[in-house]
Amino acid sequence: MTKATDLRGKSQDELNDQLLQLKKEQFNLRFQKASGQLENTARVREVRRDIARIKTILGQQTSSAAVAS
Repeated sequence: MTKATDLRGKSQDELNDQLLQLKKEQFNLRFQKASGQLENTARVREVRRDIARIKTILGQQTSSAAVAS
C-alpha cells in the first residue's frame, strides 16, 4: 500500500507509469481469481485503493494547475 504523501512527491509521468502498472496487476489478479489461483485475496482491494489514490492525486494536480494558470 502506498501512502498519499509519498505519491504527492512524484511527477505526473511517474504517477501515470505506476497507474499503468497497477492496472496490469489488477487485470492479472482478476484472471487469477476467475481461474481459482488467487491466494492473496486482500491484494485485490489494496490495488483497487492504490489506483483510486493515484487518480485522486492526478486530479488534484491538474485542477491546481488549472487554477494557477
